[in-house]
Amino acid sequence: MQDKLVDLTAVLPLIHNNQTIALGGMTIYRRPVAFVRALLQRQPRPQNLTLLTFTAGLASDMLVGGGCVSHVRTCYFGLESFGLAPMFTKAVENGRITIIEESEASIACGLRAAVGKLGFIPSRAWQGTDLFKVRPDVKTITDPYSGETLTAFPAIEVDMAIIHVLKADRFGNAILGGNPTIDEMLSNVAKTVILTAEEVVDQLEGPVELTGLAVTAVCHQPNGAWPTSCYPSYPLDGEEILRYIDACHDRQFEDYVK
Repeated sequence: MQDKLVDLTAVLPLIHNNQTIALGGMTIYRRPVAFVRALLQRQPRPQNLTLLTFTAGLASDMLVGGGCVSHVRTCYFGLESFGLAPMFTKAVENGRITIIEESEASIACGLRAAVGKLGFIPSRAWQGTDLFKVRPDVKTITDPYSGETLTAFPAIEVDMAIIHVLKADRFGNAILGGNPTIDEMLSNVAKTVILTAEEVVDQLEGPVELTGLAVTAVCHQPNGAWPTSCYPSYPLDGEEILRYIDACHDRQFEDYVK
C-alpha cells in the first residue's frame, strides 16, 4: 500500500483549466470548503471548469464567485433554509454560467455508466417530459425485449473529485460518517480523487466506505467542511453562512475568501 498523505498545497496544482470537477457531500453538509478556499488563493485561479455535484451548496457557490466555473451540472444549487446561493444567482443573471440541466436520475445513471465503462445507462426517467428539449445530447432507445422507449443517459466523465471525509488512513481508505450521497461513485469514476479528512489515523475502525485504491491523495484538514457540517464532529455554522451571504450582497466576496 502507498502512503498518500500530503499537504493540501501539494494537490492544488493538479486542477487545470477546462476540467470537470466534482465536489462530494450534500448541499451544506460535509462539503470540501477548506479545499475550495485554498484553491481560490492560487494565482492564477483555474478557469472554465465544469462543476459536477449532486446538489450544490456553499463550496460550489464560492467556486462560481471566484470566476472558476463556466458550466454547472447539478439538480439543485442553493443554501437550503438560508436561501439562494448568491454568487451562483448573480452569475446566472449575468449570463456567465451555462447550466446543463440534470436530475437525480440523470446524474446517477451517468455515473453508473462511467463506473461500468459503458456509453450510457437506460432508464424510464424523463419520459413524458420536456427535458429532452434542453438536453439534446440525451437520446432515447428502444428496449429490444419489450419494445418500450427508454432514456439513454450518457456516461459522465470526471477529471477530479474532491471529497471531505470524517476519517481516513494514510492509504486513502475512509469513513464518511453518514450521508454518503454519491461520493463512492465519484471516487470510482474520477481520474484523480482528493480526500480532505477531519482526522487521519493509522488504522480505521468500522466499515470502510471509500477504499484507497482509487484515491490519489489524502490531506489532513481539521474543520475542513466548516461552516458546513461534518457529522458527528460538528454542526453547520449558520451565523457564518449568513456572514458569507451578507459579504456577497455587499460585494465583498473577495475579502471574504481571503
